[in-house]
This record gives sequence, structure tokens and C-alpha cells, in this order.
Amino acid sequence: MTDYLVALLVLIGASFMLIGSWGLVKLPDFFTRLHAPTKASTLGIGATLIGSLIWFSVQQGSVHIHELVISIFLFLTAPVSAYMMGKAALHRHRPMITGTKNVKLAEKAARREGLKKPD
Repeated sequence: MTDYLVALLVLIGASFMLIGSWGLVKLPDFFTRLHAPTKASTLGIGATLIGSLIWFSVQQGSVHIHELVISIFLFLTAPVSAYMMGKAALHRHRPMITGTKNVKLAEKAARREGLKKPD
């Protein structure tokens, strides 16, 4: 039974990572490209690591927390790093697509810095 659970978690993880990679290639601007792999890959690697935790705990008869520590570290650092990259891109006036909802935020940052409106 645990084999099926581990296989399901690994397949879910691989699917999320594949979707994140596809989004990184196909999405139109930096902000949407940043969003796809951050969210999808975090869930994908988390599911894979939880599957690994279950597999090695069952196979060796003891609980291994290395995968759990890695998952917690990943869940804490990936959103923070994505936030910092997005904020840096906003201040460096990376171009946004017209459908981006925070265009007003970029315009406000440009006015505050005394620059022209970003394209």
C-alpha cells in the first residue's frame, strides 16, 4: 500500500514540476514566468520529498527527517526569494504585459523615483 502512496506522491510531484517548467517557457513576461515555477515546483518538490520520506521510513524501519527538513526549508525560502526577485524586477522597471494587475504599482514606483511611466 505504501508503494502506491509513494508512487502517487512522486507522480504528483513530477506533474507539478513539469507544469512549472512549461510555465517558465511559455508565459509572456518576467512576473508571470516567476510565478509558475515558484508555486508549481515548490509543490512538486514537496510532494516528491514527502514520498521519499515515507519510502525510506518504511524501508528502513525508522523515521528519517532529512526530507522533512529540506521540505520545510524549501517552503520557507522559495516564496521569499520569489518575492525579492519580483520586487527587484519591479524597481528595475521590467516590462509587464497589459493584463498584469499591478501596473498601477509600477507607475507609482516610477513616479516616486522621478522616472517616466514604464512601458
